[in-house]
Amino acid sequence: MYDYFLGGKDFYDADRVAAEQALRDFPAVRVTARTNRDFMRHVTRYLVEQGVRQFLDIGTGIPTEPNLHQVAQEHAPESRVVYVDNDPMVLAHARALLVSTEQGRTAYLQADAGDPAAILAAPEVTRTLDLSRPVAVSLMAVLHFVPGDVYDIVSTLMAPLAPGSYLAMSHVTTDFDDGERDPEGMGRLLDVYRERGIPVRPRTRDEVARFFDGLELVEPGVEVIHRWRNGGIQHPPSHDKQVSLYGAVGRKIRAD
Repeated sequence: MYDYFLGGKDFYDADRVAAEQALRDFPAVRVTARTNRDFMRHVTRYLVEQGVRQFLDIGTGIPTEPNLHQVAQEHAPESRVVYVDNDPMVLAHARALLVSTEQGRTAYLQADAGDPAAILAAPEVTRTLDLSRPVAVSLMAVLHFVPGDVYDIVSTLMAPLAPGSYLAMSHVTTDFDDGERDPEGMGRLLDVYRERGIPVRPRTRDEVARFFDGLELVEPGVEVIHRWRNGGIQHPPSHDKQVSLYGAVGRKIRAD
Protein backbone atom coordinates (compact mmCIF):
# COMPACT_ATOMS: atom_id res chain seq x y z
CA MET A 1 0.00 0.00 0.00
CA TYR A 2 2.84 2.38 0.86
CA ASP A 3 4.42 1.79 -2.56
CA TYR A 4 1.05 2.49 -4.21
CA PHE A 5 0.68 5.76 -2.29
CA LEU A 6 4.18 6.77 -3.43
CA GLY A 7 3.27 6.16 -7.06
CA GLY A 8 5.26 2.92 -7.39
CA LYS A 9 4.42 -0.20 -9.37
CA ASP A 10 5.29 -2.96 -6.91
CA PHE A 11 2.14 -4.07 -5.12
CA TYR A 12 -0.44 -6.85 -5.18
CA ASP A 13 -4.04 -6.40 -6.34
CA ALA A 14 -5.16 -6.66 -2.71
CA ASP A 15 -2.80 -3.78 -1.86
CA ARG A 16 -4.26 -1.66 -4.67
CA VAL A 17 -7.85 -2.31 -3.59
CA ALA A 18 -7.08 -1.50 0.03
CA ALA A 19 -5.07 1.58 -0.94
CA GLU A 20 -7.87 2.93 -3.11
CA GLN A 21 -10.32 2.49 -0.25
CA ALA A 22 -7.89 4.28 2.04
CA LEU A 23 -7.69 7.15 -0.45
CA ARG A 24 -11.47 7.41 -0.45
CA ASP A 25 -11.62 7.52 3.33
CA PHE A 26 -8.49 9.61 3.87
CA PRO A 27 -7.51 11.39 0.61
CA ALA A 28 -4.47 12.96 2.28
CA VAL A 29 -2.76 9.57 2.67
CA ARG A 30 -0.55 10.29 -0.35
CA VAL A 31 0.58 13.49 1.37
CA THR A 32 1.32 11.43 4.49
CA ALA A 33 3.38 8.86 2.59
CA ARG A 34 5.36 11.36 0.55
CA THR A 35 6.03 13.60 3.53
CA ASN A 36 7.32 10.58 5.45
CA ARG A 37 9.67 9.77 2.59
CA ASP A 38 10.90 13.37 2.57
CA PHE A 39 11.47 13.17 6.33
CA MET A 40 13.62 10.05 5.91
CA ARG A 41 15.81 11.84 3.38
CA HIS A 42 16.02 14.98 5.52
CA VAL A 43 16.96 13.04 8.66
CA THR A 44 19.52 10.90 6.81
CA ARG A 45 21.29 14.00 5.52
CA TYR A 46 21.27 15.46 9.03
CA LEU A 47 22.80 12.30 10.49
CA VAL A 48 25.53 12.20 7.85
CA GLU A 49 26.33 15.81 8.72
CA GLN A 50 26.75 14.67 12.34
CA GLY A 51 29.37 12.17 11.23
CA VAL A 52 27.23 9.01 11.17
CA ARG A 53 28.42 6.47 8.61
CA GLN A 54 26.44 3.39 9.68
CA PHE A 55 22.69 2.91 9.37
CA LEU A 56 20.27 0.15 10.41
CA ASP A 57 16.97 0.74 8.60
CA ILE A 58 14.17 -1.44 9.97
CA GLY A 59 10.88 -1.69 8.08
CA THR A 60 12.43 -0.78 4.75
CA GLY A 61 9.45 -1.41 2.49
CA ILE A 62 9.69 -1.66 -1.30
CA PRO A 63 12.82 0.24 -2.38
CA THR A 64 11.75 3.63 -3.73
CA GLU A 65 14.48 5.94 -5.01
CA PRO A 66 16.21 7.70 -3.51
CA ASN A 67 16.74 5.04 -0.87
CA LEU A 68 18.40 5.72 2.47
CA HIS A 69 21.80 4.42 1.32
CA GLN A 70 21.67 6.61 -1.78
CA VAL A 71 21.06 9.70 0.34
CA ALA A 72 23.82 8.76 2.81
CA GLN A 73 26.36 7.73 0.19
CA GLU A 74 25.76 10.81 -1.92
CA HIS A 75 27.23 12.84 0.94
CA ALA A 76 29.51 10.17 2.44
CA PRO A 77 30.30 7.40 -0.08
CA GLU A 78 31.80 5.19 2.64
CA SER A 79 28.46 4.88 4.47
CA ARG A 80 27.24 1.37 5.33
CA VAL A 81 23.56 0.47 5.47
CA VAL A 82 21.66 -2.66 6.50
CA TYR A 83 18.01 -2.84 5.47
CA VAL A 84 15.59 -5.02 7.43
CA ASP A 85 12.07 -6.09 6.42
CA ASN A 86 9.89 -9.17 6.91
CA ASP A 87 8.16 -9.03 3.51
CA PRO A 88 9.56 -11.51 0.93
CA MET A 89 8.43 -9.16 -1.86
CA VAL A 90 10.80 -6.55 -0.46
CA LEU A 91 13.61 -9.11 -0.49
CA ALA A 92 13.02 -9.85 -4.18
CA HIS A 93 13.45 -6.19 -5.08
CA ALA A 94 16.10 -5.23 -2.56
CA ARG A 95 18.89 -7.38 -3.98
CA ALA A 96 18.44 -5.87 -7.43
CA LEU A 97 18.01 -2.24 -6.42
CA LEU A 98 20.06 -1.67 -3.28
CA VAL A 99 23.46 -1.26 -4.92
CA SER A 100 26.21 0.35 -2.87
CA THR A 101 29.06 2.63 -3.83
CA GLU A 102 32.47 0.99 -4.07
CA GLN A 103 33.57 2.74 -0.87
CA GLY A 104 30.51 1.77 1.18
CA ARG A 105 28.35 -1.27 1.59
CA THR A 106 24.69 -2.29 1.75
CA ALA A 107 23.08 -5.49 2.99
CA TYR A 108 19.54 -6.77 3.32
CA LEU A 109 18.13 -8.91 6.13
CA GLN A 110 14.72 -10.57 6.04
CA ALA A 111 13.64 -10.42 9.67
CA ASP A 112 10.83 -9.17 11.90
CA ALA A 113 11.03 -5.93 13.84
CA GLY A 114 9.47 -7.77 16.76
CA ASP A 115 12.70 -9.74 17.29
CA PRO A 116 15.38 -7.06 17.75
CA ALA A 117 17.90 -9.43 19.35
CA ALA A 118 17.85 -11.64 16.25
CA ILE A 119 18.34 -8.58 14.03
CA LEU A 120 21.42 -7.46 15.95
CA ALA A 121 22.91 -10.97 15.91
CA ALA A 122 22.31 -11.62 12.20
CA PRO A 123 25.43 -12.04 10.04
CA GLU A 124 24.11 -9.43 7.61
CA VAL A 125 24.36 -6.92 10.46
CA THR A 126 27.55 -8.09 12.17
CA ARG A 127 29.47 -8.32 8.87
CA THR A 128 28.34 -4.92 7.66
CA LEU A 129 28.19 -2.72 10.76
CA ASP A 130 30.70 -2.19 13.55
CA LEU A 131 28.51 -1.88 16.65
CA SER A 132 31.45 -0.50 18.63
CA ARG A 133 31.11 2.65 16.53
CA PRO A 134 28.02 4.91 16.20
CA VAL A 135 25.05 3.51 14.31
CA ALA A 136 21.81 5.28 13.38
CA VAL A 137 18.71 3.12 13.83
CA SER A 138 15.95 4.23 11.45
CA LEU A 139 12.34 3.25 12.23
CA MET A 140 10.24 5.19 9.76
CA ALA A 141 6.48 4.67 10.00
CA VAL A 142 6.88 1.10 11.25
CA LEU A 143 6.37 0.79 15.02
CA HIS A 144 2.65 1.59 14.86
CA PHE A 145 2.29 -1.71 12.91
CA VAL A 146 4.26 -3.78 15.42
CA PRO A 147 2.34 -5.55 18.21
CA GLY A 148 3.74 -6.20 21.66
CA ASP A 149 6.07 -4.11 23.78
CA VAL A 150 7.50 -1.74 21.20
CA TYR A 151 9.36 0.25 23.86
CA ASP A 152 11.30 -2.88 24.75
CA ILE A 153 12.07 -3.40 21.06
CA VAL A 154 13.64 0.05 20.84
CA SER A 155 15.60 -0.28 24.07
CA THR A 156 16.92 -3.70 22.94
CA LEU A 157 18.07 -2.22 19.64
CA MET A 158 19.79 0.74 21.26
CA ALA A 159 21.35 -1.02 24.28
CA PRO A 160 24.46 -2.51 22.59
CA LEU A 161 25.15 0.50 20.38
CA ALA A 162 28.05 2.84 21.02
CA PRO A 163 27.62 6.33 22.48
CA GLY A 164 27.08 8.74 19.62
CA SER A 165 24.53 6.41 18.03
CA TYR A 166 21.13 7.77 17.04
CA LEU A 167 17.49 6.72 16.98
CA ALA A 168 15.44 8.28 14.18
CA MET A 169 11.77 7.51 13.77
CA SER A 170 8.35 8.60 12.58
CA HIS A 171 5.08 7.34 14.04
CA VAL A 172 1.41 7.75 13.20
CA THR A 173 -0.88 9.73 15.50
CA THR A 174 -4.54 10.63 15.76
CA ASP A 175 -3.76 13.70 17.89
CA PHE A 176 -5.10 15.95 15.14
CA ASP A 177 -8.41 14.13 14.64
CA ASP A 178 -11.48 16.05 15.75
CA GLY A 179 -12.91 13.33 17.97
CA GLU A 180 -12.94 9.55 17.54
CA ARG A 181 -15.26 9.59 14.52
CA ASP A 182 -13.60 12.40 12.58
CA PRO A 183 -14.61 11.74 8.93
CA GLU A 184 -11.41 13.41 7.71
CA GLY A 185 -9.10 12.08 10.41
CA MET A 186 -6.24 9.59 10.38
CA GLY A 187 -8.43 7.21 12.40
CA ARG A 188 -10.47 6.48 9.25
CA LEU A 189 -7.33 5.33 7.43
CA LEU A 190 -6.26 3.14 10.32
CA ASP A 191 -9.65 1.41 10.23
CA VAL A 192 -8.91 0.31 6.65
CA TYR A 193 -5.74 -1.42 7.83
CA ARG A 194 -7.50 -3.07 10.77
CA GLU A 195 -10.32 -4.35 8.54
CA ARG A 196 -7.64 -6.24 6.58
CA GLY A 197 -6.15 -7.81 9.66
CA ILE A 198 -3.23 -5.40 9.96
CA PRO A 199 -2.75 -4.26 13.56
CA VAL A 200 -2.05 -0.56 13.91
CA ARG A 201 -1.64 1.54 17.05
CA PRO A 202 -1.43 5.34 16.85
CA ARG A 203 0.38 7.14 19.66
CA THR A 204 0.30 10.59 21.21
CA ARG A 205 3.21 13.02 21.26
CA ASP A 206 4.05 11.97 24.83
CA GLU A 207 3.93 8.28 23.90
CA VAL A 208 6.29 8.89 20.99
CA ALA A 209 8.62 10.87 23.25
CA ARG A 210 8.85 7.83 25.53
CA PHE A 211 10.80 5.95 22.84
CA PHE A 212 13.62 8.40 23.46
CA ASP A 213 13.91 7.89 27.21
CA GLY A 214 17.62 7.88 28.07
CA LEU A 215 18.54 9.58 24.80
CA GLU A 216 19.29 13.23 24.11
CA LEU A 217 16.53 14.54 21.85
CA VAL A 218 17.71 16.67 18.95
CA GLU A 219 15.87 19.99 18.77
CA PRO A 220 12.99 20.55 18.22
CA GLY A 221 12.20 17.22 19.90
CA VAL A 222 9.06 15.33 18.89
CA GLU A 223 7.42 17.30 16.11
CA VAL A 224 5.08 16.76 13.17
CA ILE A 225 7.50 15.55 10.53
CA HIS A 226 7.14 18.43 8.05
CA ARG A 227 8.00 20.87 10.86
CA TRP A 228 11.15 19.06 12.05
CA ARG A 229 14.15 21.36 11.40
CA ASN A 230 12.49 22.59 8.23
CA GLY A 231 14.38 25.87 7.94
CA GLY A 232 11.43 28.01 8.94
CA ILE A 233 9.14 26.92 6.11
CA GLN A 234 5.58 27.79 7.08
CA HIS A 235 2.71 25.30 6.85
CA PRO A 236 -0.95 25.91 7.71
CA PRO A 237 -2.23 24.04 10.79
CA SER A 238 -4.45 21.94 8.51
CA HIS A 239 -1.32 20.31 7.07
CA ASP A 240 -0.59 18.73 10.47
CA LYS A 241 -3.84 16.79 10.21
CA GLN A 242 -3.08 15.67 6.66
CA VAL A 243 0.34 14.31 7.66
CA SER A 244 -0.48 12.98 11.16
CA LEU A 245 3.02 11.61 11.75
CA TYR A 246 5.33 12.62 14.56
CA GLY A 247 9.05 12.41 14.06
CA ALA A 248 12.12 12.80 16.21
CA VAL A 249 15.83 12.05 16.42
CA GLY A 250 17.67 11.18 19.64
CA ARG A 251 21.36 10.69 20.40
CA LYS A 252 22.79 8.09 22.74
CA ILE A 253 25.17 9.89 25.05
CA ARG A 254 26.34 7.10 27.35
CA ALA A 255 26.95 3.38 27.29
CA ASP A 256 24.34 1.09 28.85
